[in-house]
Amino acid sequence: MRPLVKIHEPLLRFAYDQAVEDPRDGLTLFGPLDAGKPYGIRAGVIGTPAGIEKFTRWVDCVQRPTRTPEPEVSRPPFPGFESAYRIPWTSAPVITRTIDEEELYRRLVLDDRHQRVFNTVGLYAEAILAARDEDVKPDVWFVIIPDAVKKYCRPHSVVEPEVRQQARRLFSSPAQAKQFFSEPSLFAEQNVAAEPYFYKEHFRDQLKAKLLTHRIATQVLQEGTLENIATSSDDPREKNRIRRQSEIAWNICTAAFYKSGGRPWKVAGIREGVCYIGLVYKKDDRGGDNRSACCGAQMFLDSGDGVVFKGAVGPWYNTETKNFHLSRTAARELAALALKSYKERQTDNRAPREVFLHGQAAFDREEWRGFEEAIGSETTIVGVTIRDNAGLKLFRKTDNPVLRGIAYIRDDRNAFLWTRGWTPRLQTYPGRETPNPLGIQISQGTAPIETVLNDILALTKLNYNTCIFGDGKPITLKFAHAVGEVLTAGPLDGVPPLPFMYYI
Repeated sequence: MRPLVKIHEPLLRFAYDQAVEDPRDGLTLFGPLDAGKPYGIRAGVIGTPAGIEKFTRWVDCVQRPTRTPEPEVSRPPFPGFESAYRIPWTSAPVITRTIDEEELYRRLVLDDRHQRVFNTVGLYAEAILAARDEDVKPDVWFVIIPDAVKKYCRPHSVVEPEVRQQARRLFSSPAQAKQFFSEPSLFAEQNVAAEPYFYKEHFRDQLKAKLLTHRIATQVLQEGTLENIATSSDDPREKNRIRRQSEIAWNICTAAFYKSGGRPWKVAGIREGVCYIGLVYKKDDRGGDNRSACCGAQMFLDSGDGVVFKGAVGPWYNTETKNFHLSRTAARELAALALKSYKERQTDNRAPREVFLHGQAAFDREEWRGFEEAIGSETTIVGVTIRDNAGLKLFRKTDNPVLRGIAYIRDDRNAFLWTRGWTPRLQTYPGRETPNPLGIQISQGTAPIETVLNDILALTKLNYNTCIFGDGKPITLKFAHAVGEVLTAGPLDGVPPLPFMYYI
């Protein structure tokens, strides 16, 4: 058996060209990478009167330091928004839209789940879109929802019989309504009535899908999350919520900074001219074909920027192997779109030196030929398969589990990497069970396996939607499910390559 190796913890770069391991340390000590950009958080807020009041009170609260009553290394204190991000954020939004609470609850209690979610999303989306004519344009919309929206506007959610209201139905079943997606009716009333059934029954995904083509960034927050600003309590449940106050402040504030146009940090020492593309697949059976799937790609540049592309919908799902594979033509078109977007983001329109394609299934021959044809011979292209692996466990004689960053390299093309584990900086393992590794395989092309492992560990630290030490998966695959859900949440045609922030 080969010896285990330790991959050094990647450093993150912040203002003044300073680098540290933990993003919270870097923001506290030096400030974000894009110091002074944007000038401030121009927020739009939409919610019920109670929700808007809770939001403004919460923003006021995070202007001050927040810490846990009993200091924890793994939950560092939040120093206050302007102290961490070096820009102001006033509690007064640049634009506010109020949701009528009675109308909201009338829509929330419909017994038809498709109509319930579609009508509730419409209440918020229509108000946001109507605000486009205003002189002031917010950088990010904070969508404040009562906890009941999350409860009733998710797949398989059910409204209690005592409050349930009957919806108007023109179809015998959702399946009958979905037939109008590919074969519209001659009667406009039927087409309008069928539209709610073309969308997934998930409030967040459907809202983001409807706003994608308008390039509107959103951050959905529950009112219950914003209520967590108490300083002390005798209630055990409330005490646990108070322990998470600094964590919530770090996460929401970092997402607000990123979605307003700033980069909080980037990986230090990453090789110039390298980009990473994670393939995203999601089954889309609205046309009645259980093999039909939507393919997307998440591209991340050495600058830390992320872009999402939507590829073609086609029979990419193999019902026997349970894997997704593009046709040669579809792979070529998707890779060409990614390459074009990469060049547009370079001052000299140059192509990348290296492209790493990350997937959860090995690339087949025809699929890979399509990628090679689009990217060309001047760029090195490497295909990497990344999967969770529970078949290999490492145990230590101490009480602490395996270190994060430990790797077992089987040969030049295969390795196991523990991206979850004991983290010295945090003095803890943020998990409950014995950590499992990621199985890493270079399935196409050639590259040093150590380089691939270093890159994957670094890519676990680019999640701008939260502010944590590191994720268990690289960002190329971390949000694959979430991005796929948005891409298939409704009829989306002609969606251009968009920054990652519109999907998360």
